[in-house]
Amino acid sequence: MAVLIEGLPDAVALRCLARVPFYLHPRLELVSRAWRDAVHSTELYKARKEVKATEDFLCVCAFDPENMWQLYDPNRDIWLTLPILPSRVRNLAHFGVVSTAGKLFVLGGGSDAVDPLTGDQDGSFATNEVWAYDPIVRRWAPRASMIVPRAMFACCVLDGKIVVAGGFTTCRKSISMAEIYNPEKDVWVSIPDLHHTHNSACSGLVIDGQMHVVHKGLTTVQVLGREGWTVHEHSWVQGPMAVVKGSLYVMSHGVIYRQEKEVSKAVISASEFKKRIGFAMMGFGDDVYVIGGVIGPERWNCDIKKMSDVDVLTLGSERPVWRQAAAMTRCRGTILGCAELRI
Repeated sequence: MAVLIEGLPDAVALRCLARVPFYLHPRLELVSRAWRDAVHSTELYKARKEVKATEDFLCVCAFDPENMWQLYDPNRDIWLTLPILPSRVRNLAHFGVVSTAGKLFVLGGGSDAVDPLTGDQDGSFATNEVWAYDPIVRRWAPRASMIVPRAMFACCVLDGKIVVAGGFTTCRKSISMAEIYNPEKDVWVSIPDLHHTHNSACSGLVIDGQMHVVHKGLTTVQVLGREGWTVHEHSWVQGPMAVVKGSLYVMSHGVIYRQEKEVSKAVISASEFKKRIGFAMMGFGDDVYVIGGVIGPERWNCDIKKMSDVDVLTLGSERPVWRQAAAMTRCRGTILGCAELRI
């Protein structure tokens, strides 16, 4: 077997390669067969952790183009494009997305494409398929399917395992069933059901190490603890939500609020987003990211404007400020999913 770097033990050479940023890995592959094998090895990624060279990326999928994901590198303000998600479903939407065990997982969901002749949705409304993107081999692969097909459901990671709950099944009926996935064993197991369902989409947030299931339009929040689900009544403001360093931020009526228990504290104006719909709001690092979306036509003969903009609210200073990051290079329009991936 060829040595990685002449004159150095492979263990030392691997630690040198581990310090090379992820966006340059495709170029490393061109140096030699030995370097290509190293780039696609789990040993390199273990070495990245050892030398503290891991990087955090923001993963984003938008309606246009279909089934495409991009990674945002905040250290270099650049976007990387992943291979197309090979789902049989066109314009996969209403899915859950999280990262754990060094992989990006896309779970369930269904078609958001519309037949231009009939106006019907193309394909299944909800599926149980699960896909995982492995940055080591840079490929998508199917994983064990969920027990229940679902769309518009809550999805979170707790202690390295994926928990899904609620949502709608294939007959468009809201469900209370929940399940948990072990990525090491590639196995799904049922867990206690939610206490109640609601005829609206739900989302999941992790606050203080616990999964919170929030239904749109409801003030009740269901929290998963060691004894199962408990129901809490919260007077949280309604709107897109993001968790940053354990704190909940909500955008409502053109203002970003910090939700502290039952008290909502205004942080900064977000009036520029009042005309935008379909955007994503997500906590990434120490900041709040507002990504993509669409702006409707101001006149009947104008087109809908599909956005690729990325606005960042920096929270680390005494006075939070907005700034713009690099716009997405391939994705635009309504954002279907966001997650953070550490590589």
